[in-house]
Amino acid sequence: MKEYKMRRGEYLEERIPDMEATVEDYFGPITDTEEFKGSELFVVAEPDNPVFERIVVGAVEYSGKKDKLAVEFHERDPTELGPDELEAAADAVDAKNDFLLEATGRDAKARRDSMKRSVEDDPDHDF
Repeated sequence: MKEYKMRRGEYLEERIPDMEATVEDYFGPITDTEEFKGSELFVVAEPDNPVFERIVVGAVEYSGKKDKLAVEFHERDPTELGPDELEAAADAVDAKNDFLLEATGRDAKARRDSMKRSVEDDPDHDF
């Protein structure tokens, strides 16, 4: 499960006021919920895009801190995809990036840089 921060001064609930509807628009109908760090996340068990097997997404609340977006994309092995499904792979990447950009206000490069900084700043992480 990856957690994403919002841009400075921005909040997840302001960027995406209706998480449930937004998730359904991007990925398909929500079929269940799952707990993660005390927060209920949405589960899309049968995403619209055939590249995805399952998606878990939602806001993780922290007391005294801003909420973070938690996302876990379960994707099918590319070697198992047929020709039509391979064409859907580009759409899957676009859907992920567009959703994360809308939710966090950060593009793919900014998200990668932020993840690198958080790993570098972690004193408990062994390199």
